[in-house]
Amino acid sequence: MDTCIKDIAHPVDAAAVMGLLPARPRLLALGEPTHGEDILLDLRNGLFRQLVEEEGYRTIAIESDCLLGLAVDDYVTSGTGTLDEVMERGFSHGFGASAANRELVRWIREYNDGRPAAERLRFAGFDGPLEITGAESPRQALTALHGYLAARVDADLLPCTAGTLDRLLGADDRWTDPAVMTDPARSVGQTAEARELRLLADDLEALLDAQTPHLIEVSRDDWDRARLYARTATGLLRYHFWMADTSPARMTRLVSLRDRMMAENLLALAERGPALVHAHNAHLQRHRSTMRMWDQPLVEWWSAGAIVSAQLGEEYAFVATALGTIRHRGVDTPPPDTVEGLLYALPEDHCVVDALRLATAFGDTRPAPRVSPYFGYAALDPAHLTAFDGLMFVKDVPDRTGGAQAA
Repeated sequence: MDTCIKDIAHPVDAAAVMGLLPARPRLLALGEPTHGEDILLDLRNGLFRQLVEEEGYRTIAIESDCLLGLAVDDYVTSGTGTLDEVMERGFSHGFGASAANRELVRWIREYNDGRPAAERLRFAGFDGPLEITGAESPRQALTALHGYLAARVDADLLPCTAGTLDRLLGADDRWTDPAVMTDPARSVGQTAEARELRLLADDLEALLDAQTPHLIEVSRDDWDRARLYARTATGLLRYHFWMADTSPARMTRLVSLRDRMMAENLLALAERGPALVHAHNAHLQRHRSTMRMWDQPLVEWWSAGAIVSAQLGEEYAFVATALGTIRHRGVDTPPPDTVEGLLYALPEDHCVVDALRLATAFGDTRPAPRVSPYFGYAALDPAHLTAFDGLMFVKDVPDRTGGAQAA
């Protein structure tokens, strides 16, 4: 078995990853089993550079707020703002504090400097402006969409004025109240105003679609951004509607809607050309994702990756990541009868493995599932190996002080 695994383990580079795939996918998804570990982002950065230089990739998309990410894209493509500014206001979930994310943005800006627009690299967040604990007001997306259309189409075609939107939206803190997650009665998502906003958002999106030939001719990039505003506005209003729900299906609907928003953003990015996508394994995998929150029953939903894969087929590829140790989180050497334990015995610090051949190598021997003592690390489920196009393995995660972990 050890010999078989050595034969299918390769260095983490673009050539090895592409060698696992039948053709270059439009979306190459690289998952991570936990957030906040820069070693995983460093490997992602190195892979992206090689994909750019060797495979013609032009976009990287990460699990961060899609609207905030516009500031990062403006910086890397045209130099708008400063690196410090975009790291502070261009990321959600605290990802702007990551040294590896900072290095990614710096490198993309340096790469783009002096290149024609058609050759520049792009950055995107593909998460919605939300988290499990709450969602942003739809104001930014709705008003940006309305402003875009108001400047380009006959005013008589607009379903409302900017003042009407402002009145219906009211104060933003009504939408962002964190208490709504545990008390649906506090949500404004099913008020008369919110219901009217959903209809207006739908009409604005329909107008955007109807005016596509004219709008694309003026600027395809601006039209593409307006589509993002439309998707985000309707997605947020839908999410807030179900935050007011009191049925047992509430959490399933909410996590499903979040991944649906992610999937819509990824499909739009796929239209633009090949992109590297980086997010948690749970958002990119092809099988159902699961999560247990508080005292709630187990929640199951289809991930963004599952939705996108169903539509793109072989033009979507997913490389999952598994870890050996995260000792500063209490995750010690994996048991030898787990997939992680077998890979941990390899001499390499990190490698990429043909997941299908790895599954075949086990034959009738079923590896044991690993149990993670740290809730923030989702251990690999060996039953899902055959649904991966590849598996990246990182032996030891360095501790927070930057010192390497002992094996």
